[in-house]
Amino acid sequence: MIVPLALLLAAACLLPLGVMAGLARLGVAMPAAITLQAGWHGVLMIPVFFTALIGLERAKAWGRWPGLLAPLAALTGGGALLSGAPLAVVQWLLALAALWLAVVSAILARRQLALFTVLLVVAALCDAVGTLTWIRAGTAAALPGWLAFLVLTIAAERLELSRLLTPPPRARRAMVGLVSVMVAALSVTPFALEAGLRLFALALLGVALWLVRYDVARRTIRLPGLPRYIALCLLGGYGWLAACAIAALGGALVPGDPWRDATIHMLTLGFIMAMVFGHAPVIVPALTGLRVRFHAAWYLPLLALFCSLLLRVAAVDDFGRRVLAAELNGAALALFIFVLLCSLTRRARHHPE
Repeated sequence: MIVPLALLLAAACLLPLGVMAGLARLGVAMPAAITLQAGWHGVLMIPVFFTALIGLERAKAWGRWPGLLAPLAALTGGGALLSGAPLAVVQWLLALAALWLAVVSAILARRQLALFTVLLVVAALCDAVGTLTWIRAGTAAALPGWLAFLVLTIAAERLELSRLLTPPPRARRAMVGLVSVMVAALSVTPFALEAGLRLFALALLGVALWLVRYDVARRTIRLPGLPRYIALCLLGGYGWLAACAIAALGGALVPGDPWRDATIHMLTLGFIMAMVFGHAPVIVPALTGLRVRFHAAWYLPLLALFCSLLLRVAAVDDFGRRVLAAELNGAALALFIFVLLCSLTRRARHHPE
């Protein structure tokens, strides 16, 4: 229990550093050590933080210590990046983390062979493809792989729960088709960036529509308390994913497009972070053994996140307002962490010493 908790705390420390690097990239005054890493904001957030976080979840599901090697490698890569280690060292540590995450996911898929477990393997492989593409062709070409990793991980977890609604076979076939289009987009992107990004956007839109149609959140939003909060996080996130996809179909993910910053953050903040907000009351107890009390204050960070993101999208032509919106995005994340910490209570189970 001590080692996973230490890794979780290390990941929790890297999250604000990644956010601060993003603010430094926009010119917000930050400590010199953070400013030097401003260009690596995306790397710190996805192949470092999220690979570590998802790796910890996967290691918990496996229940064996080798599962911790993926988050350990990701966090070591993040530490190496912040300490100024050679970039090649960082890149290969993160590639190894993603590849081992894929191995652990494959082991879990063998235990329970189902579409959602196979999809988790594909998601981890997308993470690896993104990092290997970064080594070969730079971060712009790597971005679809990293984003696919996050989108497909969430889609797989929601697909697992969608079994409560018993989606028809055509829905499962549709998901397989969408994943195939997304994987095809990743193979195209390093050679034809704009075409690959538009194909990737098409797959994103399809995933968003699939989730809206078949996710159990459409039913749980009618329930009181925590189920309604989680459903609002999910359904709001799906809306942002669809908005990102529509913008990206118009070329907004292409480097140099004025909408690129807003479009990326529609996905990473509006979709991914909304999923984090919604799943935290479930994941944190699973990883730490602590209870999380739900109360109305949980809605405040979600409202702050969505409102500040709306401001960021509206400020696409106003750099000053975009910086303000980014600072408010960071404040929403900080508020979420504060509410989460205030909601933690004693251990759910007492273990004999």
